[in-house]
Amino acid sequence: MIVVTGAAGFIASALVSRLNAANFNDVVVVDNFSVEKKLRNLAGKKLRKYVDREEFFAWLDEHHAQVEFVFHLGARTDTTEMDPAVFDLLNLNYSKQMWLACCQYQLPLVYASSAATYGDGALGYSDADDALLPLYRPLNPYGDSKNDFDNWAVAQAEKPYFWAGLKFFNVYGPNEYHKGRMASVIFHAFQQIQQNGSMTLFKSHNPDYVDGGQMRDFVYVKDVVEVCYFLLHHRKDSGLYNLGSGTARTFMDLALNTFTALGAPVDIRFRDTPEDIRDKYQYYTQADMRKLHSIGYPNAFASLEDGIRDYVQQYLLPDIYY
Repeated sequence: MIVVTGAAGFIASALVSRLNAANFNDVVVVDNFSVEKKLRNLAGKKLRKYVDREEFFAWLDEHHAQVEFVFHLGARTDTTEMDPAVFDLLNLNYSKQMWLACCQYQLPLVYASSAATYGDGALGYSDADDALLPLYRPLNPYGDSKNDFDNWAVAQAEKPYFWAGLKFFNVYGPNEYHKGRMASVIFHAFQQIQQNGSMTLFKSHNPDYVDGGQMRDFVYVKDVVEVCYFLLHHRKDSGLYNLGSGTARTFMDLALNTFTALGAPVDIRFRDTPEDIRDKYQYYTQADMRKLHSIGYPNAFASLEDGIRDYVQQYLLPDIYY
């Protein structure tokens, strides 16, 4: 059996689809299944068992001998949540418990970290030097929680025989319908264009960037799950790995490609960045992907053009899930 936590969420449900496509059907999905708006992400998938996240460790104590691999992708991902206690509970302490259980039962573990750990990028976006981890200053409690766990994991004397922490950059793609404000800008652009014939981007409040010139490393969720699938079989070279496309693109690029994918005339407007995130806004991210490729990951990453076209035309327009 393969365990996937956060399984009704965005990236994890896409991973379940990828596992099913490879005939891995004994998938144990772990989540808070009371959040009904996410359950459609698992509809029609081949699954072994649903396990509530509060009951998972008791279940694992009983069934660990049947478990082959753990993907711990469940987390609180709301970057506007300012209560550190929420993240301590769900992102830090739950992940520590998962790590220790994987050590106890000798289970390989891949877990979700985040590019939010890099803060404003003053120390760069390289995953090559763990000595920098204590020096990172994330911009919000979410990033703090991910960086705190990365630091804790690297410092542990006892580790799973294989483990990898994946620093997700700006992931977009099918199955993010439920994420509300935290859904990708592509998703929001699609909704706005369909409803209004126009879309709105945040103005720049940084003199080094024009409006729409803010840059992020946007990575398609299908590429993200391909990396997870590679690690399922690789099971060596433990450590922290960036997971982005390796190319920074502007929000203007994103907007124009969304209009193109829809075959709609371009109408882009701007509004002030909300004050609650303005002073914690990242203006540039770009993953250094050399470490992942150095261990043998063979695949190229989708261009923003190709990813948006596939997402919009194959999933958003027909309103289907991956």
